[in-house]
Amino acid sequence: MEDEQLSLTLRALGHPVRLEILRILMARADSCCCNDITDCLSLAQSTVSQHLKVLLDAGIIEREARGTRNNYCVCIDRLAAFGTAVTAYLDKLGRVPAACNPTLASTF
Repeated sequence: MEDEQLSLTLRALGHPVRLEILRILMARADSCCCNDITDCLSLAQSTVSQHLKVLLDAGIIEREARGTRNNYCVCIDRLAAFGTAVTAYLDKLGRVPAACNPTLASTF
């Protein structure tokens, strides 16, 4: 995952409501519509729709048209790629050269 996509995903996951929407979607065996999600939250349907759009734009969830409704589900492959990218990024941060870290440089 490139830095731009990693950043977009981090921004999308950076809101508690969007994290809760992911929990709701993950708990469901099948996809669900916006109204199903709204029923689980104390938010207006329009607010939930806006949060769903952010998650969609980041590629974290997918939308499937079913008649007059859109159903949503988590894109598991995308979340797995995100987890791998975050782990790799954090591993790299732990290997910052001593010259870039004055605290470490003074101990050598």
